[in-house]
Amino acid sequence: MAVVGLGDVSVVHLAAIEKLGATLVGVCDSRGDYCALLDEVRPDVVHVCTPHDQHVPVALAALERGVHVLLEKPVANTIEQADRLVAAAKDHPTLKVGVCLQNRYNLTSQAAFEMLTSGELGAVRGGSASVLWHRDAAYYAARPWRGVRERSGGGVLINQAIHTLDLLQWLLGEVVTVRGHSGQYGGVSGDVEDTAHMVLDHAGGARSVFFATTTNATDSPVTIEIVAERGALLIRGDLTVAYADGRVESIAELSPDGGGRSYWGASHELLIADFYRSLSDPSPFWIGPQEALKAQHLIDEIYTA
Repeated sequence: MAVVGLGDVSVVHLAAIEKLGATLVGVCDSRGDYCALLDEVRPDVVHVCTPHDQHVPVALAALERGVHVLLEKPVANTIEQADRLVAAAKDHPTLKVGVCLQNRYNLTSQAAFEMLTSGELGAVRGGSASVLWHRDAAYYAARPWRGVRERSGGGVLINQAIHTLDLLQWLLGEVVTVRGHSGQYGGVSGDVEDTAHMVLDHAGGARSVFFATTTNATDSPVTIEIVAERGALLIRGDLTVAYADGRVESIAELSPDGGGRSYWGASHELLIADFYRSLSDPSPFWIGPQEALKAQHLIDEIYTA
């Protein structure tokens, strides 16, 4: 394995590589020559942990050299760039391309998905989700690209809340209509938004509402609530299931132990392990660039509205 991009999130990738017993053959920061790295150490997999605008160039270089790609979210800083990777992945069907939407591997997410898709709770009526986090001027000063739309692709929606939005559309189903707005109200995030709201209509008839901000006083737990005919699911750290007959069930989430920030959760390692296992499977990895673009397309509709 090789890692390109040695910023904050690379910590959890490096920890997972070590814990899973994979061999780290090289690293390169975002200012280094990643093509030279790929040519010299010839890894089987490259983990791309660069700023958003560098995701696709690194991934394309890897695919051209026959290297599998595991990419941090989002797929790219723009839909147009992301589409280049989708096309390249189709042109290299023997190579895996995965995107780190690791919250799908959370114990709570997996349990909620099983309950909803099995029909145990009946038809889904609707849902809501919120991301109430805090990012100050120092956060953007430490990594200036975060506050520059041309490089990051945007603010709270694409950088922080994309995981939660992905879960909402994954759990409730395909989104057919999206309405909303984003703006900057905190004044510390360059030219990217710090607050956004969305109303999503899903193919099955359910409606969900979504709110995200980085102007909160602290990093509050992400909250997802889904209401169905025979019960309601509440994910806020752990999962609480309140059945219509009065029963209440709780499923605990794993605590992160691989370094990095607590709000990244504990599931990077689970996703990375699954990606490694998939390398011998001829089928595409289930969270590839096209799948990961579902949430990013919703975000882009708000940005371009």
